[in-house]
Amino acid sequence: MRLLRIGPPPAQRASAGPGEGQTTVALVGNPNSGKTTLFNRLTRSRQKVGNHPGTTVDRRTGLLDLDGRQVNLVDTPGVYSLFARSRDEEVTVEELLGLAGSPPPSAVILILDALTLERGLYLLTQLLDFNLPVVVAVNMMDQARDRGLKVECAQLEELFGAPFVPVVGRDGEGIEALGEAVARLLEGKMPIARPRSWQGADYPARIEGLSSFVAEVAPAGLRSDQRDAFAWWALMSADNDESLIVPEAIRERARAHRSRLREQGVDLELEAVGPRYRFIEERALPMIKPGPAKPTLTDRVDAVLTHPLWGGLVFTAVMLGIFQLLFRGSEPFMDAIEGGFTVLADAVRAQLPAGLFRDLLTDGIIAGVGGIVVFLPQILFLFFFLTLLESSGYMARAAFLVNRLMGLAGLSGRAFVPLMGGFACAIPAIMATRTMERERDRLLTMLVVPLISCAARLPVYALVIAALFPADRTVLGWISVGSLMLFGLYVFSTLVAWLASVVLGRTLFRGKRPQMVMELPPYRLPRLSAVLQTLWHKARAFLWTAGRVILVLSVVLWLLLTFPRLDPADTPTGLSDDQIAAMQVEQSYAGRLGHLMEPALEPLGFDWKIGIGLIGSFAAREVFVSTMGVVYGVGDGEETDSLREVMRADLRDDGTPLWTPLTGLSLLVFFMFAMQCMSTLAVARRESKGWRLPLFMLAYMTGLAYVASLLVYQGGRLLGF
Repeated sequence: MRLLRIGPPPAQRASAGPGEGQTTVALVGNPNSGKTTLFNRLTRSRQKVGNHPGTTVDRRTGLLDLDGRQVNLVDTPGVYSLFARSRDEEVTVEELLGLAGSPPPSAVILILDALTLERGLYLLTQLLDFNLPVVVAVNMMDQARDRGLKVECAQLEELFGAPFVPVVGRDGEGIEALGEAVARLLEGKMPIARPRSWQGADYPARIEGLSSFVAEVAPAGLRSDQRDAFAWWALMSADNDESLIVPEAIRERARAHRSRLREQGVDLELEAVGPRYRFIEERALPMIKPGPAKPTLTDRVDAVLTHPLWGGLVFTAVMLGIFQLLFRGSEPFMDAIEGGFTVLADAVRAQLPAGLFRDLLTDGIIAGVGGIVVFLPQILFLFFFLTLLESSGYMARAAFLVNRLMGLAGLSGRAFVPLMGGFACAIPAIMATRTMERERDRLLTMLVVPLISCAARLPVYALVIAALFPADRTVLGWISVGSLMLFGLYVFSTLVAWLASVVLGRTLFRGKRPQMVMELPPYRLPRLSAVLQTLWHKARAFLWTAGRVILVLSVVLWLLLTFPRLDPADTPTGLSDDQIAAMQVEQSYAGRLGHLMEPALEPLGFDWKIGIGLIGSFAAREVFVSTMGVVYGVGDGEETDSLREVMRADLRDDGTPLWTPLTGLSLLVFFMFAMQCMSTLAVARRESKGWRLPLFMLAYMTGLAYVASLLVYQGGRLLGF
């Protein structure tokens, strides 16, 4: 049986899609069950594979070929239960019941971790309650065998009335058998259904009346044989005012029904969970035979990595090592890229006659885009190390380690995942807050995530540090000053994000600290192919998304810096080309705008040229680098030095250097705090369903940036720097 296919035949790609005549199969599972890895294996798609909860938050589709039959495979967010308490859980329910605007799946593949079957079987009982055709893939069987664990899949299939297939998603073991089971299910060859004794004896009485009301006002797409389960689901979700899929009429009826049951002393949570776990414990667990108990490698390593003291020291050492490699390891690649763009600009100058068009190509496009592409190696180094931490399982340990610290801000350790994701980009980090149960926690985390130093700030950090702090100066004989400063910026931004969450969590977002339930997955050796796929997508996304913005803004900035043209009659004689170029920039539209801002920027140590860069950076932080390249005319002649060297040589009107270490530190602090990313604001508006949160985010971060930069610069001057 041929299972793996990248996509449909070329003739079908334009029209084939979910809900357009093709069969859909949904992939469901607990976080850390290997669901996304199996999705990649089945479809050969290049999705992100992470080893911590919250990796999958959006609807992702791929194509599965079952002996020539095209099947759409839909990857849903990882969930522990269908009783939705967070948005990602609701997304899964929407997909399974066909409430998201597309038909319900014809079959469901439930991925269970062989090492935590008890929890996964609880989710299976809920899927069967909705009368969904399910194939159970018992994943990570290699690890189960290593621990002497034996899973009697045939007996479990007989007990639950659903096919159980042992698989190893990482290596492809059992994939063919899984495909055959799905094909049989789609052909209607279902196992014999078993009585659902896990529902409990009181199940029919609890939904009496509510089920008939659901039948009257049921959401479009809900089948008649799913109404009882939906009534129970609505009853359990009645207190969730943020639910987007329970009709208001059903929610009100369910809330009143729930209140009456509470008055009668009924504990619905206990009735929803207790009978199911009793059934699993008494009937299913005897079919899972454990091996001899002995400490595993994961247990021995966790004794160190989750220790309050040793774990913290290891985490600090790991992060310091990453930034040391990040700063030094990428330098040869950056030099090569910088040299390549210089050669390209010189070649263009040699081939084209002097004029505005040549200047546009060399000073606007090549210099602007080259000024940001040069930092691609550092960004890829950062993503490389973050991917290793995620896929190895260490990220979950770090979240566990900081749970108590996060609790001081009224957040659980679950907020660590989006906060850590903020080191890469605030946009997916804000989207990852969907995995958090409470709206208060989501909004608070959204507000502080942009304070984490993302990859877009890295080009600015690297430019200023390399320009103003000697690369050959070291601390303790081997740690470069630049690496230490870069590490300090990231640590300090994280500390400020934590302090901001403490202040906001105890003022505007008061609330009880939630309890964190987070699984510590076993350690796994990262797959090189998955890491390289992630890097490829990050590089492509950076060059395509940021590159387009930078290209347009570079051209716009070049126009603003080039016009109006300097009148030769007003140009004093005897000036050098550099002096004439400086006059042109100063009297241009951009220069005039920079001068207009200069009085407000002078207390921070900035001049009008830096002001121009700050304007461009509000579209995207990394644009600051290309803006400085255009402002300083880097690439405007064969003898022109690099941007860092030109910055070092720049003088104020009084003849003193503009770019001093104090000015650089002030600028770094400003960029550390300022909200300079329109895309982040747009995502925050979408996730918070309004403009109040993003506008507050813009105001408080910009104000914080100005005040902090002011204190640094003026405080440094008072101290004699």
